Amino acid sequence: MEERVVRPGFWNRVYEKVREVPSGTVVTYGQVAAALGTVRAARQVGFALAGLRVRPDDDDVPWHRVINAKGMISHRGDVDRPSEQQLRLEAEGVVFSAKGRVDLKRFRYAFTVD
Repeated sequence: MEERVVRPGFWNRVYEKVREVPSGTVVTYGQVAAALGTVRAARQVGFALAGLRVRPDDDDVPWHRVINAKGMISHRGDVDRPSEQQLRLEAEGVVFSAKGRVDLKRFRYAFTVD
């Protein structure tokens, strides 16, 4: 029997968790997955956030505050969204290096443990 990595309602739980991330900070996909108790589901977190493009009712989710574990924006073939993500983060005061990295020690948000 195959074990499911995520359960029904996972995307909504991702959105709730990402709404906790304050302006001017970032989290990684893996951080969100771990905060939800699904440490191996970083990729599914990315799928959930990409799904916001077709769910305009969830426009209050600050998807742009989620980046990869290297401190970089994940491009995944999208040409417009990465630029928009960087502009949104910079408008909130997040600084990118010349190589396109965010200093996670400085800008990473730590979720509180329930």
